Amino acid sequence: MIIALDHVHLTAPAGSEDLLRAFYVGALGLVEIPKPPALAARGGCWFTDKDHRVQLHLGIEESFRPPAKAHPGLRVRDIDAFAARLTAHGAPVVRDELLPGYRRFYSRDPVGNRLEFLEPRP
Repeated sequence: MIIALDHVHLTAPAGSEDLLRAFYVGALGLVEIPKPPALAARGGCWFTDKDHRVQLHLGIEESFRPPAKAHPGLRVRDIDAFAARLTAHGAPVVRDELLPGYRRFYSRDPVGNRLEFLEPRP
């Protein structure tokens, strides 16, 4: 029986860890968490929110190509302020109002991974 989503794993090109840290910590406000030593040698980095409810793992993929559509959907509070924060960090913000009951937008991290941000409508 599935009881929760533990983490989402995205990929990135070799040597992109500093770009990822700047975006996921600086722009998204996440915190980096240490990878287990046996996995740290592979490169990449892991992030979580301050309450440890959401984890994003970014692993290195030698033949990395960002997926066109695959993405995690991340719930946010105050979606307009969050979009402004991403714009201030140079990330694209593409609004999409097609999902009933939600306000949402898409963005891309510095290596091209697609991310969806959603907020339920009141």
